[in-house]
Amino acid sequence: MKKNLWFVLAILFLFSVFTSNCSILKIREETDLWPEIEPFHTEYLKVSDIHEIHYELCGNPEGKPVFMLHGGPGGSCSPYMRRFCDPDKFLIVLHDQRGAGKSRPYAEIRENTTQHLIEDIEKLREHLKLDKIILFGGSWGTTLGLAYAETYPENVSGMLLRGVFTATKRELDHFYHGGVRTFFPETYEKLLAALPDPDKRPLPNYLLELIQNSDPIEQEKYCKAWAKYEIKIAGLEVSDQWIDEYYENHNPLSFALFENYYMANGCFLEEGQLIKNADKLIEIPIIMINGRYDMICPSITAYQLHQKLPKSKLIIAEGAGHWMGERPIEQTLLEAMKEFE
Repeated sequence: MKKNLWFVLAILFLFSVFTSNCSILKIREETDLWPEIEPFHTEYLKVSDIHEIHYELCGNPEGKPVFMLHGGPGGSCSPYMRRFCDPDKFLIVLHDQRGAGKSRPYAEIRENTTQHLIEDIEKLREHLKLDKIILFGGSWGTTLGLAYAETYPENVSGMLLRGVFTATKRELDHFYHGGVRTFFPETYEKLLAALPDPDKRPLPNYLLELIQNSDPIEQEKYCKAWAKYEIKIAGLEVSDQWIDEYYENHNPLSFALFENYYMANGCFLEEGQLIKNADKLIEIPIIMINGRYDMICPSITAYQLHQKLPKSKLIIAEGAGHWMGERPIEQTLLEAMKEFE
């Protein structure tokens, strides 16, 4: 009887340990964002006769420097982006690209090309007297990160790329001319319905023309039509009501203007340039993360780049689209960043 009692007690003890460990594992799987922090320094850096870029420094001044590259083009950095790195281990550098966010002048496309933005990163790195930097970029931020790293590979110690976009004609056609339509037909038709001539192509050139040459009321209409289209297809579950309510009080001028300006110009890159020059990145530790159902940057692009870089790591986030804030992508980014500590 005593033997049986001890056996039962042992089983109960092991069960309690097992379930306790399962809880711990679950907690570990649900990695939290790092706590909200404030910059310890903000400033403007004059990068040309026209442009000043706004930047902020967060975390540890002596930590490993990581440059956060925002999307768009024409997006901006946000406090949310500060929370993917351990603030005790990293110096987190965020800057708004030319004409975007808090950078000045706002929505200015003069002297605004990919090559200018590459040199702005380099000027900021030199201004801060930093050696090698880690690049953390999403969407357009991956394009800019790859372009910078292929220009200055000696200055890059690692790359974390989410939603890889290399600005090829295939990717642009998918985004503008039918690929997305296969999955979001009503959303695509709504965009076309907002345009005076829905049959005019190519769309980025036409949208750019409308945004640049319309009166302020019509300009805002076209900017909102474009922004609502992109936001809708960016996530797996984005309600039309939320989008409409948000854009009641927001005019996404720089976002819509810059995206279509850059896309109409092939992002100022030669066709296939970033893939062709990928061998320059062969020795840089690179982790790529793509949502399985990313409608804006389908995972085939990240897969093709990964094939060119056998030392890189590619993670496909299941149950996720393009948006950085979708839980599978957020979790994967947080875990991946630990590899650069």
